[in-house]
Amino acid sequence: MQFEIPWPPSVNNYWGQSKRGTKFILPKAAAFRRDVIFITAQAGIKQYDEEERLSIHLDLYPPDRRRRDIDNVLKSLLDSLEIARVIHDDSQFDELHVVRHEEKRGNVVVTINIC
Repeated sequence: MQFEIPWPPSVNNYWGQSKRGTKFILPKAAAFRRDVIFITAQAGIKQYDEEERLSIHLDLYPPDRRRRDIDNVLKSLLDSLEIARVIHDDSQFDELHVVRHEEKRGNVVVTINIC
């Protein structure tokens, strides 16, 4: 299965913390989750069985030329796939391939396969 999603927020812009110490999802991350839910629902993507072992390939097309650690997009992206009910849990992934491309499009092409 292959689909495109917008550029995810980095892990640095994912969680907030209240004065009482309670963690919450920041608005940018919540909007990204809603986008992933909408895109996967529109594409008719069905949830993988929770026993299925999966591989994921991510083609990253950054929105601009700023320096970025490619691992900073993984948390919000994988969590959003779970929230969108594409996967049961990101522990289903046995393989993870991430490729950053120079082309500036501001999106990610996600390819998921059964191992």
